[in-house]
Amino acid sequence: MVQVRAQYPTNGDGSVDIAAWIERIDQRVSLSSPQVLREACEWALQLEQEAIAEENIWAEGASSYTTGLEMAEILAELKLDQDSLVAAVIYRAVRERKTDLPSVERRFGAAVAGLVDGVQRMAAISVSQNPAKVAAFSSQSQVENLRKMLVTMVDDVRVALIKLAERTCAIRAVKDAPDEKRYRVAREVFDIYAPLAHRLGIGHIKWELEDLSFRYIEPLQYKQIAALLDERRLDRQEYIDEVMGQLRQQLEEAGIQAEITGRAKHIYSIWRKMRRKNIDFSQVYDVRAVRVLVPLVRDCYTSLGIVHSLWRHIPNEFDDYIANPKENGYRSLHTAVVGPGGKVLEVQIRTQGMHEEAELGVCAHWRYKGTDTASSSSNAYEDKIAWLRQVLEWHEEMGDIGGLAEQLRVDFEPDRIYLFTPDGHVLDVPKGATPLDFAYRVHTEIGHSCRGAKVNGRIVPLSYILQTGEQVEIITGKQSGPSRDWLNPNLGYVNTPRARAKVQHWFKQQAREQNVQAGKLMLDRELTRLALNGADYAHLIDKLGIRSQEDLFAAVGSGDIRLMHVVNVAQQLIEPDTHSEQLELIPKRPSKPGRRGDIFIQGVGNLLTQLAGCCQPVPGDPITGYITLGRGVTVHRADCATAMQLQDRDSDRLIEVSWGSERVQTYPVEIYIKAYDRSGLLRDVSQMLANDKINVLEVSTRTNKDDNYAAMLLTVEVPNINMLGRLLARISQLPNIIEARRNRKENSA
Repeated sequence: MVQVRAQYPTNGDGSVDIAAWIERIDQRVSLSSPQVLREACEWALQLEQEAIAEENIWAEGASSYTTGLEMAEILAELKLDQDSLVAAVIYRAVRERKTDLPSVERRFGAAVAGLVDGVQRMAAISVSQNPAKVAAFSSQSQVENLRKMLVTMVDDVRVALIKLAERTCAIRAVKDAPDEKRYRVAREVFDIYAPLAHRLGIGHIKWELEDLSFRYIEPLQYKQIAALLDERRLDRQEYIDEVMGQLRQQLEEAGIQAEITGRAKHIYSIWRKMRRKNIDFSQVYDVRAVRVLVPLVRDCYTSLGIVHSLWRHIPNEFDDYIANPKENGYRSLHTAVVGPGGKVLEVQIRTQGMHEEAELGVCAHWRYKGTDTASSSSNAYEDKIAWLRQVLEWHEEMGDIGGLAEQLRVDFEPDRIYLFTPDGHVLDVPKGATPLDFAYRVHTEIGHSCRGAKVNGRIVPLSYILQTGEQVEIITGKQSGPSRDWLNPNLGYVNTPRARAKVQHWFKQQAREQNVQAGKLMLDRELTRLALNGADYAHLIDKLGIRSQEDLFAAVGSGDIRLMHVVNVAQQLIEPDTHSEQLELIPKRPSKPGRRGDIFIQGVGNLLTQLAGCCQPVPGDPITGYITLGRGVTVHRADCATAMQLQDRDSDRLIEVSWGSERVQTYPVEIYIKAYDRSGLLRDVSQMLANDKINVLEVSTRTNKDDNYAAMLLTVEVPNINMLGRLLARISQLPNIIEARRNRKENSA
């Protein structure tokens, strides 16, 4: 059990005797190198003395040094490893900016620095304790989002335990603080950290956090129940120990191998039960409780008889959940007796299998008795909680959590991320969300009028991928209305279905003429950019099931049909056998003429094949083959000028080819970029290509000084035409870019 206040061994001058304290810690936890922990204590003391000299202290009477020792005491009770204790000792010094993480890493290594950094990231949750009163957010949803954010941030279970120890020290330390601060800290602990301790199965910390926070949140109720108990919790625990000794002796004499545990119900739990069941204190029979675990079902009833023979049974306070299980499958024997000294005692008797089901199964108490079960949680959240509990169970079995170093990282991928608003509220959005997605999550009108965003005070592009724990501020403009570019998936502005639906709905409300004009412009631009001008609109609308060309433009303009869907259908009409969407990356690309698996030659066996340099076809393009002398088959685009000349001159050497099932990593494509000349233009384009991991084979740049235009020809490698579309769209968004399109090289030989 955690002490209310740790008592440290002291020297003659009243200072903490570090050597004696470390020796006491070493008795609880086997330290691999006590000298390292001693160094951490001495450094923490030195940092505090320097801060006092510089008047760099956070609060009067607060000591980061003694707080660190107190945190280490709590963690030692949990049998945590040495790295965790060292991190606990120096955490407050880092938090109070008396030192920094690089200094910690230099002194104690990356593992300790990582733990301190993890606890610091969790500390960001404290900013949520001063939210503005905004009607759009309910307090319950806020608390739930804060809990989920907290768990999402935890990659190492030791980080969560250090944070729990730190909050335990914080709630203890506010005893003499002003009422406002006491309430604020208690509210945070009660809403966030006590449920976390409960979900992780750390009962003694959970009880202390709940009782102390309840004491400051509901002082009258706390004092009332404390007066009714008329004894300290420690006295109740001693009583439980005495009862357990008597019962253990009787069971051993009866030949029953039983595991007996006990607990004294804490004040908040008593108040909660009285309120939930609408009963008086005199009707709470489990203020003191003992649990007996036995091997077999028949041992349960034998043990029950022994209990009733020892102490007088209270009528109507016996429940046989073994013969009549609860709806959730819970099984156990519950009875209430008048124990030694005339005090009421509850006894639970069950087998080991029943206990495991009750603790970890669908009827687990932490699934329905916690304060964080009001609403359904995501699977990822529940999975991570279960994983953290599993790690703690491994720790209990193995003794030293340091032995689990390689297993401490959480492998669960969160399905949602949690973000702060400028007012301190927390909102959840799907993983991969952008500032625009966040804006529409806050309010539809804020999304429509969004013109920029700040993340942690820094301006970011609207395509920025947000991360858990970031604070997002949306910059709005006077003109309310989204941009049609937001619907272009190539640009990455909107990634969530909710935001996309809001944008589509807005454009759907606009005049049909506007949507027709905008849709035609968007479609023509994209087909031209991808060199798909040969698409037949009559066949296209027939394939899409649309009545007229105008309806097609209106659907594209309003967002009812995605632009890339129309482009892909156009590709399929030109080349029905294309499999460009299924192309996968393969480590090696043929660079010389050879037998290519990605090209299929009709009616002919394996021949040497090569892609023509004049038109550079990629999967999705209509293609034709030309039989050369000694170099196999050269593959041209069907609309290539060179191929058309060859058809007129040597039509008998043309052969039908199509894209095969085997995939080649990349294909060379020449793109043309026209822009207003400026310093750094080539650098920006190169950086864009590098970010997308696009390989550049050739670059040619020409500048017209008279018109101040720059023309760039780049040969790049892309896996398919969809990737080419995304690349051209992103290049078009760069400053000063006039156009970016695929170059046909029609006049090449």
